[in-house]
Amino acid sequence: MFRRRERRVEESGPYYKQRSWQLSAGFIGIVVVVGVIVTLTSNHRGTTDRANAAASVGPLSGTSVPEGSRPQGCRTDDSAGGALPKAAPKDVSWHTLGVSRVPVSASAGPTRIEGTLWWCFAHTPTGAALAAHIIPSQMSGSGWRTVTRQQVVDGTGRDMFEFQRATVQDTDSESGTPVASYAGFSVTSYRSTGATVKLLLKSDQGYAATTIVLRWSGGDWKVVPDDNGALHSPVSVVQSTNGYTLWGV
Repeated sequence: MFRRRERRVEESGPYYKQRSWQLSAGFIGIVVVVGVIVTLTSNHRGTTDRANAAASVGPLSGTSVPEGSRPQGCRTDDSAGGALPKAAPKDVSWHTLGVSRVPVSASAGPTRIEGTLWWCFAHTPTGAALAAHIIPSQMSGSGWRTVTRQQVVDGTGRDMFEFQRATVQDTDSESGTPVASYAGFSVTSYRSTGATVKLLLKSDQGYAATTIVLRWSGGDWKVVPDDNGALHSPVSVVQSTNGYTLWGV
């Protein structure tokens, strides 16, 4: 009788002004357009260019890693292949990252944590799911440029995100009680070259979901932004957790 499991919040205006998105944005640490157009002076542009150049140096800065290889020092358990997960990894622990609490798996990643970069995810659906949780959650802090340059796919969308993110104040530590938490995930499509992951969020208002698209590039998972700079889809209300792999927390 009741077949609808999800309904999209019908709100006018851009997604970043929608109340449903605002509720989850502080939690997942995705900071994008704030509706402010900034006039860039030549000095500011020069400073930004130097910052971007510095952020581009790192283990994931290139795409020249030979097919089937990983960046130096990166090892993961890829034995699951393309099989979609039926349960959350048993070796998951939870860590604070920016304004979020994120899942980390000793087998599926991230197995390397080097300053701002949390990287080296398994080349599996579970590895993609963990990358979908962690990469956007890194964008609230002052290291967002490094994360963007190395863990977001290059192109118009990344350029737009960088421009928009530069207008937002950094938040390097958790402030207040999160309004939502990661409750689960669903890998809705998977190939060795890319994946689509839906994240299940839980707040006092109930459940909601947002979608992250990823690409296997340079020997690790990277987020694929929309052309408008968004790292995730508009948030939608979820009526049932059926079809999601739950974290059990």
